[in-house]
Amino acid sequence: MGRILGIDYGRKRTGVAVTDPLQIVASAIGTMPTHTLIDFIVAYVAREQVDAIVVGQPTQLNGQPSESMRYIEPFLNRLRKVLPDVPVVMYDERFTSTIAHRAMIDGGMKRSDRRDKARVDSIAATIILNDYLNSRK
Repeated sequence: MGRILGIDYGRKRTGVAVTDPLQIVASAIGTMPTHTLIDFIVAYVAREQVDAIVVGQPTQLNGQPSESMRYIEPFLNRLRKVLPDVPVVMYDERFTSTIAHRAMIDGGMKRSDRRDKARVDSIAATIILNDYLNSRK
């Protein structure tokens, strides 16, 4: 059994999380500039067994895709082209940034640390991946 990567895609910066090999729990890897994301994923898949990649799907409250999908679609097409054997799954990411902020507050993180958008993105990627794991049960 391989790992599952979780992606909270952003135009400038992207949060990345990964499961353990047994796909029980997700942990943040961190954030990276979006323009380096494909290269990072290809290198990661080359050294680790990855069973799937879960990408947060930005959805409006009414369930319709948000405007951000126009930026994610080219990324998804390129990812599927360079890694045709790795399934790419879209998973609803509504409220993940809000949940990430709440988790940082509940965890006692200082206000100055909570302003770090990169930290929020990596936590959001972890939440997306954990939610995906829970949905499979």
